[in-house]
Amino acid sequence: MTAELKSNLVSSVQAAASQAGMVLVSTSQGSDFHGQPTAVFELGLPNAEAAGRTLRLELSEGFEFDKPDLLPSMTAHLAAQAKRLRNPRPECYVTLAGLPVAFGQFRWPFHRSTSGADTYIVHGEMHLADGGEHNLHAKLAASVTLTFAEIVPAMEQPYAETFVYNAVRKTVDYGQLEFLKSGNRQPVPVTTRYYSRWQKKFLFTETNDAERLEYLLRKVYWLSGVLGESKPVWIADPSDAQYLNTTEADLLRMAGHEAGEGLMVLEGEFAAATPALLARSDEYRAKLDEALNFTKPQFNESMRSGHANM
Repeated sequence: MTAELKSNLVSSVQAAASQAGMVLVSTSQGSDFHGQPTAVFELGLPNAEAAGRTLRLELSEGFEFDKPDLLPSMTAHLAAQAKRLRNPRPECYVTLAGLPVAFGQFRWPFHRSTSGADTYIVHGEMHLADGGEHNLHAKLAASVTLTFAEIVPAMEQPYAETFVYNAVRKTVDYGQLEFLKSGNRQPVPVTTRYYSRWQKKFLFTETNDAERLEYLLRKVYWLSGVLGESKPVWIADPSDAQYLNTTEADLLRMAGHEAGEGLMVLEGEFAAATPALLARSDEYRAKLDEALNFTKPQFNESMRSGHANM
């Protein structure tokens, strides 16, 4: 790849970051799953509000913004990540069932399956993030079908990260990923069942107001109260809106209601846990244990005893 093209890639990312309210901290060369070179960008916020927190963006070294929607989509992604960087733990999310999780070690971009399947694969990890030191985690292999890949503007991190993380959360909701102290990679299928061609949007979980309210309370309890020393977390997160099949405005509306109940302190699009919310610790810990147990393999005891019909 020529130095000129490298310069074009850097200048394009820098322009998108600037429009999104971020600054380019550093650039370096990485490598993808097959050892091919990648361009690694470290981005941050221009003020001290999120000191020490940066976003790692990794693109194929030969990637070009050769379609009209690619750069605007990149800018929109970075604008969301800029707000997420203000969270005490930007890498952390919560599942609908009440599990706080942290994503990391993703090896972008996607690579074609080496097993002969017609899929794109990206490897990563998800850790249980409840403040403990048990190191329960799941090694992940998220696979995207070729049909699904046609929906995505480009098989690169900024265009796929949100729906991949949501597919992982949804797979946890199904009880199909187990948290272990060690283990092999577990598959996360990302298929067209998560996308409505008619509505032209991703669909993961149908939720009602009661479920969304409970989700927000669990999110603020874990990400602000437990992991963030009661510092505010972003409520109007489009990744959560996509995951719950709602809108950012609707999440803010419901957070405002809970703030009125004294369970959150709402400041703009961010909310912090109150002592009243933290007092529900036993409830949320019990919910975590229940959700974690659901991810463990269950055995049919009658079959174990030889009572099943064969």
